[in-house]
Amino acid sequence: MITIVGSGKVGSSIALQAGMREVDDSILLLDIIKGLPQGEAMDINHTLAEQGKDTILRGSNEYADMQGSDIVVIVAGVGRKPGMTRMDLLNTNAGIVRDVARKVAEYARDSIVITVTNPLDPMTYITWKVTNFKPSRVMGMGNLLDLSRFKSFIADELKVSRHSIQALVIGEHGENMLPLVRYSSIAGIPLMHLISAEKAKEIVEKTRKVAAEVIALKGATIYAPANAVAEMLDAIARDRRAIMPVCAYPDGKYGIKDICIGVPAMIGGEGIEEIVEIELNDEERAIFDNGVKAVREAVRSVEI
Repeated sequence: MITIVGSGKVGSSIALQAGMREVDDSILLLDIIKGLPQGEAMDINHTLAEQGKDTILRGSNEYADMQGSDIVVIVAGVGRKPGMTRMDLLNTNAGIVRDVARKVAEYARDSIVITVTNPLDPMTYITWKVTNFKPSRVMGMGNLLDLSRFKSFIADELKVSRHSIQALVIGEHGENMLPLVRYSSIAGIPLMHLISAEKAKEIVEKTRKVAAEVIALKGATIYAPANAVAEMLDAIARDRRAIMPVCAYPDGKYGIKDICIGVPAMIGGEGIEEIVEIELNDEERAIFDNGVKAVREAVRSVEI
């Protein structure tokens, strides 16, 4: 069973996408708002029935109903508003995530946890510390969402099929995210063979800023975050051992032991099965380290 804590727009979209992929035969939508998860579950079940999908959703307002969950997704929290950065949500969402993590540790002790609440990297660290789970069983979604945006801009610029793009984004899910042009390619052809350095820099900046643009236009980002989580759920549920960027506790990799940050990792049935350490040049390392510094400062400023 998969439990999704928070059944607003993002949480319910995760449930729909996971149901369409049939990553599990049972999904629980959990929320403190009476009626909301039950209504969303009914609506999504009707969609899945017409599509011939056999995943069954149910809604609940009781944390005890997550008992026996294999995977728990934490979406609960306050979302960004126009003009806000992810870090502006730190104090409010730290308390929410801390409380949810305690419930996960109480009712779903054997689960793998995916944190989605912003600011993503500090919230993932709080989840890990509060649950006291193995680092391999706690991860955050952020960089996979960043990657979807990076790939979209590459496709728009080069007018190529999105299917042919391989790319990577690591680091903080925030102002210091690191889209790695040097590790990106089109059908195996290095991206820098097909694009100017100036244009590549422009795409990187667009990737960093586009979430705020979407929020200014429609109030929230919904479908791309939900897709990123569904991809992670699929990798875990099917034990795909897929390499993807996730927020993780590096446990000494990249020289980091005290925070969670976005890194490439192998994701399978046991959660984070391996963190892949790649070489960064001086410019890349400086951006990555700025993100580490920002996350470290955020973690130190909140109660865990």
